[in-house]
Amino acid sequence: MFDIHHFDGIIYGADYNPEQWPRETWPEDARLMNEAGVNLVSLGIFSWAHLEARPGHYNFDWLDEVMDLLHQHGIGVNLATATASPPPWLSLKYPDSKPVTADGIRLEVGGRQLYCPSHPAFRSHVRQLTEQIAQRYQGHPALKMWHVNNEYGCHVDQCFCDLCAEEFRTWLRGKYGTLDALNFAWGTAFWSQRYGDWAEIQPPRRAPTYANPTQQLDWRRFSSDNLLTLYRLEAGVLQQITPHLPVTTNFLGFLPGLDYFKWAQEEDVVSLDAYPDPSGSRPHMEAGMSYDLMRSLRGGQRWILMEQAPSAVNWRERNTLKRPGLMRLLNHQALAHGASGLMFFQWRASRAGAEKYHSGMVQHVGPDRSRVWQEVKALGQELKSLRELTEARLPARVAVMFDWNNWWALEIDSKPAALKLMPLVQKWYAALRQLGQNVDFVHPEGDLSGYDVVALPNQYLLAAAGAQNIRSFVERGGTLVSGFFSGIVDEHEHIQLGGYPALLSDVLGLWIEEWLVMQPHEEQQMQLLSSGKTYGVQNWAEVIHVTGAEILATFQQDFIAGQPAVTLHPFGAGQSYYLGGDFTEEAVTDLLEQALTQADVPVCRVPESLNVTLSALGDDRVLHLLNVHPTQSLQVGLPEGGTRFENGAPLPQAITLPPYGVLLARYSRAVRINELNIVAEASARLAGR
Repeated sequence: MFDIHHFDGIIYGADYNPEQWPRETWPEDARLMNEAGVNLVSLGIFSWAHLEARPGHYNFDWLDEVMDLLHQHGIGVNLATATASPPPWLSLKYPDSKPVTADGIRLEVGGRQLYCPSHPAFRSHVRQLTEQIAQRYQGHPALKMWHVNNEYGCHVDQCFCDLCAEEFRTWLRGKYGTLDALNFAWGTAFWSQRYGDWAEIQPPRRAPTYANPTQQLDWRRFSSDNLLTLYRLEAGVLQQITPHLPVTTNFLGFLPGLDYFKWAQEEDVVSLDAYPDPSGSRPHMEAGMSYDLMRSLRGGQRWILMEQAPSAVNWRERNTLKRPGLMRLLNHQALAHGASGLMFFQWRASRAGAEKYHSGMVQHVGPDRSRVWQEVKALGQELKSLRELTEARLPARVAVMFDWNNWWALEIDSKPAALKLMPLVQKWYAALRQLGQNVDFVHPEGDLSGYDVVALPNQYLLAAAGAQNIRSFVERGGTLVSGFFSGIVDEHEHIQLGGYPALLSDVLGLWIEEWLVMQPHEEQQMQLLSSGKTYGVQNWAEVIHVTGAEILATFQQDFIAGQPAVTLHPFGAGQSYYLGGDFTEEAVTDLLEQALTQADVPVCRVPESLNVTLSALGDDRVLHLLNVHPTQSLQVGLPEGGTRFENGAPLPQAITLPPYGVLLARYSRAVRINELNIVAEASARLAGR
């Protein structure tokens, strides 16, 4: 359904909120959009109160005018259904349409996303508004794409009201069929929780102590599905009226509340809102993870960066601006990781409201005196020479396994330790990127056949189907690298008995007896037997018994001194590594390098200040090199035969990337990442900053 060729090259634009500005501003906006190279704007996202000021009374005159104006200037529209923020009259008319927290507090008017997804009248008004918009604009020449709601689950991903409780019970009936099946799955023999009537089942509201773990897990699944029902409602209306137009809703990267692997199958194209913190130590790594996830959700399909900040946001405790060059660099990174569209929130920085200090393409000072305007305008012009990138694909030989069900299960309370999934995933992802790898994210039951190496930072919850998928991958010749506390429970959050991880113990050639959870002041080390090199271990170590696996490293302290810390086990035509503790990023990087090398995957030690991506464009290869350091240059030796992507000029064998510098090198052959030569003194200086 989504075809980038329907747009004029790379999509470039922003959220546009003309209702916040006098009508006299609109023609100036359109003129400036042309000057900046804008070809698409998202329109009407928060316009419900302007389109339907009273129930059933619609006013589209202003939107007609804006749609016509944009079309006259050659600017397409990603038209929103305007349902992301209900008008105050809806909450007054239906007080029970406001969501309820786990503590029983009903949220009030004044923000956005103030709705219970289960409320029948809210759903009815959503359908009516979507139908009105779709019918009115179905033939408008400016309309290029539909934008459903906005950032589902950003503020309210769970509602605990009685309506949602009833929807939850309906969802459970569909899942389990009988109370006996539910009682078994929830383990209700524990703490006298057995249910004798569906009406007895409630959401996991605030309770005297730990709620039932499986109840909590099913509640997260239901809450994701319940919001998905809203999306399906609107998307169904749009697809019926305009089957020829693509439909999307904007995701938020690694958002805890929604299972994006499931959601993405309902979209025609994945879109992302990305706001990495410029003050963070590695904003490019934070952004890159989300970019790679978006590409992975639909099997490598290119995606749209729907929102980003031109400079500062408004919602952190300290809102750091994007220094000159960083905005351009992060957009080049998005293109390198598979984006076909680059859009901002928002076009013109607001004068009033909660986001008035959020940057816009047009800042408060106006375009003539704005550094940000000069940068976004220059990027818009630059993109015209890069439009061929929309045809590129990103081949990856390495995948990181990720699953929202596992995330939810791992972070349910009453565990051996309060483990967090994202720091582990970020550590392993950073290690792979610094080894020069393109990285896909894959579901445990996804297709693993195209990968040489699958990295498993953690898979605490592992259902039988996922375990069999991993087993088959290794048997066929794949390399598995598994992290600690994996394969512990099934899809019901029941322990897999017989020695952890029961479903993979033969694949790994080991079993785990117990876990050594360390206090913050405790220290542990592990040592590689081959080199004698030692690494720190924090938080977690395991008591491992090998049943055929080779011991690659041992722990050095406490009662587990001399016992296995890292193992390698052949299984079928493949092999499995196991990392039995929370190791440093250096250790993870070294171990992943060994696994990649043995799997014949080319590696290149990339300094922290260099971001490298290799994409395929027909028979050609494109090497994207980004110097993410704000103040220091970096020297890079290039493979022979490269040309500049934007103009075809020959490239020298060595180049110097300035701070926030970008290079796109094109090759008419299949270059390998290990052909890069990072000049040692430069990389050492940058890595040690």
